[in-house]
Amino acid sequence: MTATASTANHAPFGFAPVPTQDADFLRQLSFVPGLKELLTVRQVHALEHATVWVLSEMAGGLVDGGMGDRLGGMSTETGFYIYGAVDTEQLRRAAQTALHRMVGGEWDLAVHPRCGTNLSVGILLTAGLLMGAQLVLPKDPLGQILGLGLAATAAASIAPDAGQIAQRYLTTAIPFNLAILSVENQGDRWGQPTHFVRVTWVD
Repeated sequence: MTATASTANHAPFGFAPVPTQDADFLRQLSFVPGLKELLTVRQVHALEHATVWVLSEMAGGLVDGGMGDRLGGMSTETGFYIYGAVDTEQLRRAAQTALHRMVGGEWDLAVHPRCGTNLSVGILLTAGLLMGAQLVLPKDPLGQILGLGLAATAAASIAPDAGQIAQRYLTTAIPFNLAILSVENQGDRWGQPTHFVRVTWVD
């Protein structure tokens, strides 16, 4: 798989992002505590993914085995961290390019195969299928082992698609309301290369 996310934006449930959707939602439900922070983190999460895609493209690498595989990230309501060796100016250009491309319609950049959402969805699916197998299959040891194998196999085959759907509709949102303030070269407590891309919410 190349580092470029698919530019054919898929909307399996017929949903397409609208630039004012989060701002309108926030205006209608501004009394809900923590809502703005939640909406911001979803947009920041999408920008983090898109920035990693763009960095991989800049490096001419692949997602598997390329720059995208050497970087980690974490999103907050004020911006996102990029862990790994990357040039500060290159990261600044990648973040701005990613924001421009996503707002311009490249929504698939919000979804990344190495996102922790995929792992979480896989764990939940496995646990749910295991519980279901225990209820419907015989209680003897052979039946339980069979149920374990079936549940693990089914979860492994479903998890990648389910994880992408969860990213697209739950854990990310197109960053229509974000502006990049700065890119800061920081080091973590172990001296590992760390950058923080600081953002702000704009209506």
